[in-house]
Amino acid sequence: MLELNDWRLQGQERYLKGAVLFYKSYADRKTETDHDHCEFCWAKFCETIPDALKAGYTTSDDYRWICTECFEDFKGMFKFEVGDLHNEEGA
Repeated sequence: MLELNDWRLQGQERYLKGAVLFYKSYADRKTETDHDHCEFCWAKFCETIPDALKAGYTTSDDYRWICTECFEDFKGMFKFEVGDLHNEEGA
């Protein structure tokens, strides 16, 4: 059960409450960074590090990444919406 004192909660509601997120491969991101971290648990997303995450939920600008586990844990609390990449890319 999720608790309000979960160590992963560090004020993300300021910028993630009600966010529209897209599930995608980290290789398909728009940014040029070599890695990112989950906004909650700090798991690493990276194409070249073997144990790093290779896909997850991200904002439309690929600036904020969330691992699948944290997405599932916090989707209700943060009222995340899942967007459609096909509609986003065609816009």
